[in-house]
Amino acid sequence: MKKNESINEQSGGKPSLVIVGAGKVGSALSILLHRKGYPVAGVASKSISSARRVADEIGCPATDRPEEVTLLGEVIFITTPDREIARVAETIASRKGFYPGQIVAHASGAHTAFELHGVPETGSRIISIHPLQSFADIQGAIENLPGSYFALEGDESAMSVARQIVDDLDGKYFTIRAEDKTLYHAAACIASNYLVSLMYYATGLYRNFGLSREEAFEALLPLVQGTINNVRRIGPVQALTGPISRGDGTTISDHIPVLKQVGREESDLYNALGLYTVSIALEKGSINSDQAVQLKKIFS
Repeated sequence: MKKNESINEQSGGKPSLVIVGAGKVGSALSILLHRKGYPVAGVASKSISSARRVADEIGCPATDRPEEVTLLGEVIFITTPDREIARVAETIASRKGFYPGQIVAHASGAHTAFELHGVPETGSRIISIHPLQSFADIQGAIENLPGSYFALEGDESAMSVARQIVDDLDGKYFTIRAEDKTLYHAAACIASNYLVSLMYYATGLYRNFGLSREEAFEALLPLVQGTINNVRRIGPVQALTGPISRGDGTTISDHIPVLKQVGREESDLYNALGLYTVSIALEKGSINSDQAVQLKKIFS
């Protein structure tokens, strides 16, 4: 502890960190927090080359045996794939790699802090610090993390340190209960992953009249960006436009047989999204209940 306290003093009160898992999120957190003055005491990864890539940039030890460095940090980030978090945490704990009062965090959106198996028994505090962001590669993660929202869940005694870390990443945060974590993650998947699916869906339809998927994306991107700008400015309900918002059943009736010719999957998805969107148009007040009934009949 004296060693950790001396590091803390030298870093202006910022806790020393160890990163276990040198993938996209772990690498980005290591580099960004190091730039913000956090002493990174070590990077561990199943792939020693991945650990060394990050450690060499920061100037800290690299290892493929996490317990060799976890005792050097006040905050341990386990940023392995979700399926490995419990096993890795339990292995480190069994090898006496944690100490009482330490904070052990993971960055999973799907799992609660209790996924850190074996850690509470060591006297360490557990917390989940999940960045509500999409990371396609390490550079993208470094660029996207600052300014993102983070969902915090876990031991109350670890929250002040978690909030400090988010603040230093120029992020914003909110806290959630463990029992709400799954619903929280499902919503994040809808907003991010399913947006990708919708773009794949739309650009694929444009291929039916000769545009490549790349050309279709370039054509649709200004529309998508304009829609996102509208949602940001006036909210998702008031931002709704198009035939459902107008109660234009004739136009929708023209869409359906054409989409059936493209494929059953494409047609079913259009109908499912349309049925859901009718309720948004009702909430907006741009259609009445009779129009809603007629639109639902078309989609059904």
